Amino acid sequence: TAGVAAEALFEAIASEAQRRIVDFNPQDIANMAWAFACAGWDRSRVFLELGAVAAERLVDLNEKEKSQLYLVVLYFQIEWPDLNFPLSSHLESFKAA
Repeated sequence: TAGVAAEALFEAIASEAQRRIVDFNPQDIANMAWAFACAGWDRSRVFLELGAVAAERLVDLNEKEKSQLYLVVLYFQIEWPDLNFPLSSHLESFKAA
């Protein structure tokens, strides 16, 4: 991020997000996933948890959140092609958003 290594900061944010993820609303989920993807975060466990929660709440997502998550799914597929992101099966519905 901005050319500065912030490993400890991202670990702290990820740890706190994992503790509170059950309280996240759809916008929180989309924003957190988007922020990690934009920062080039390279820890798949955070994305897997966010993706699992988002998949459970798919009907609650608005068009903007679906668009954000579509881009996150694409990022995940590029970074970790051998892992199955929980939202990958919903990729086409996000694309339509």
